[in-house]
Amino acid sequence: MKEFELFEHTADVGVRGFGRTVEEAFENTAKAMMSVMFDLKTIEPKREIEIECSAGSIDELLVAFLNEVLSMIDIEGLVLREFRVSINENKLTCVAKGEEFKPEKHHPKTEVKAATYSQLKVFKNDGYWVAQCIVDV
Repeated sequence: MKEFELFEHTADVGVRGFGRTVEEAFENTAKAMMSVMFDLKTIEPKREIEIECSAGSIDELLVAFLNEVLSMIDIEGLVLREFRVSINENKLTCVAKGEEFKPEKHHPKTEVKAATYSQLKVFKNDGYWVAQCIVDV
């Protein structure tokens, strides 16, 4: 099973994560979003941060989580590569790992402004989970 994929959208980019659990699908969707922004191979897991959010549904929780990841990137000046998500009802906690952003090392690609509700889905398919949405670039 692949971790994630990007899919085409007229003006933006779709991100889709796969996992044996819903948590793993969320983790891989966050990686997919980061891959739109940076070359993941250049990011070392040197620093750890915690991310928390909640929402009214599991679908809305994905958007809240991805937007919280984007906020932490801006606030902390980090690039992130590893995510360990825990979901209890509609509350999410995550330990994310990465390092301080250095343009010469991380080769920024496309800026992601926000995760959106467009094509938002979190579902189980043939024994694995899929989490997807469109990110505004």
